[in-house]
Amino acid sequence: MAKFRKVRFDFWVDPIISEMTPEDRYFYLYLLTNQCTTQIGIYKITKRQIAFDMGYSIESVHSLMERFIQHHQLIRYNPETRELAIKNWGETNFDKAGKPMIDCIVSELKDVKDTSLLQFVLESIKKHEFRSLYESFLKKDKEVSGRDENDTYLAPKWEETDDTLTNRNTIRGQEEEKEEEKEKEKQQDGLQPIIDRNPNSKHHLLNNQKLVGVKEIVEFWDNNGFGFTNENAKDQLLSWLDDSRFLQPAAVILKALNIACANNKRRLNYVVGILRNWENESLLSVEEIDSYQENQKSGSKYGKQSESVSSGRAIPRGFDLDITAGEDW
Repeated sequence: MAKFRKVRFDFWVDPIISEMTPEDRYFYLYLLTNQCTTQIGIYKITKRQIAFDMGYSIESVHSLMERFIQHHQLIRYNPETRELAIKNWGETNFDKAGKPMIDCIVSELKDVKDTSLLQFVLESIKKHEFRSLYESFLKKDKEVSGRDENDTYLAPKWEETDDTLTNRNTIRGQEEEKEEEKEKEKQQDGLQPIIDRNPNSKHHLLNNQKLVGVKEIVEFWDNNGFGFTNENAKDQLLSWLDDSRFLQPAAVILKALNIACANNKRRLNYVVGILRNWENESLLSVEEIDSYQENQKSGSKYGKQSESVSSGRAIPRGFDLDITAGEDW
């Protein structure tokens, strides 16, 4: 993957760009140049990642994506695979078709899970040698995606489908539902400020397991010197409950908070650095993390690491936990 991305000098006079708000232009530039971009114009990214990079709330990011999908029609996003496609990518990024470029494109096309996004990007590709690569993958994977070509992939705001829910039509079932609602209300009392700040995530928080996780995380944060009044940082940390690959998100977040305390690094950017590294290394449960740490200590197959997970310094390269940009978090 290239270490830079191209932006044409006539970007600012493009009719589409000139009609955008300053916020839209900033957002579009980010989509074109962020560290997750690939050579093919389709890449994986989460709303949480965008919010963290741009300094926006997740709600603001959702609104921007909604505008770019429905109004500008410049991107598509699949919330299930977390893949984002940029419509006009081919206009500025495909010029010379050398072997390194072709090899890179082929390699990245193989990683695309939602192949219907290929058609979206293909429309702006003019050169035959590049178009043929996309078309060959579309032919191979015709049956992979069951979505309609015009699907915008815009998920309802912060909602998920709970496959465990069933309809209860009996009197006993209705009584059980009432009891469950009462229990949820009790658990929700201490979390009302968080719900008030995130009204669209109320559906998430009403889940018993998540309620307990949110309560434990907030209490740990407040009681261990991370910043009792820093609500924005708490909200960003809680977003990992809904927008991460972890199998036990609450337990993993608490483990990261404990490591931050042990290293006297009570800052959001330090905790997020730990979480990012675990996710990138596919350490998705507390058990896997503990096993990895034990293997590091015993000098097992993982070998020596320049940054130790067990010390809380296991972070992606280039992410400095000692930076002060997030000190006020």
